[in-house]
Amino acid sequence: MRFLILLSMVVLTFTLPALAKMEPVEDTAAQAAKIEAYLDTLKTAQARFVQTTHDGTQLVGTFYLERPGKLRFEYDPPIEDFVVADGFFIYFYDAELGEQTNAPIGQTLADFLLRGDIKLSGDVKVQSIKRAGGYLQVTLTQSADPAAGTLMMAFTEEPLQLKKWRVIDAQGLITEVELFYLKTGITHPAGLFNYVDPNKERTLNE
Repeated sequence: MRFLILLSMVVLTFTLPALAKMEPVEDTAAQAAKIEAYLDTLKTAQARFVQTTHDGTQLVGTFYLERPGKLRFEYDPPIEDFVVADGFFIYFYDAELGEQTNAPIGQTLADFLLRGDIKLSGDVKVQSIKRAGGYLQVTLTQSADPAAGTLMMAFTEEPLQLKKWRVIDAQGLITEVELFYLKTGITHPAGLFNYVDPNKERTLNE
């Protein structure tokens, strides 16, 4: 499915350049604290994104974030799929099937990005922080079940800004998202994070 990343993350990753040199970070604790503080201040955001799935398919769209609990991935036409989190559930709409599936936010890896207080500790474990390909990279797993999947996030450093992320699921499938033109501190339109069934909306407009 086109939104495999969001189901397994759920969003947000990067393709490492071939044979990119990995440099260990001199003070991992200090860097983790900086990343944690930055992510915690990321209350609202909007960006263009390019999503690359495990089979090489690339899709383009717009990403919206409003913490706590809300996000939206909207693909450019002609793709009509979308993903939206309303604060409680994440809904995945598949236009080819004309159906939606959903899951409580707390049962997905999206919970890490959407929680009100982001911490790189507790139920999340920092596996490594390194520099490669011009980015500061942090690799995260779930403390209770490290084998369930890995989330790698990449940041530019001056200024510190989320640029990419990669989700590797329990089967080893990789999905990547790269962000462009990231804007923060914005006000989103009312209703943007509500799930609206496109089939019912289409019927009402006919």
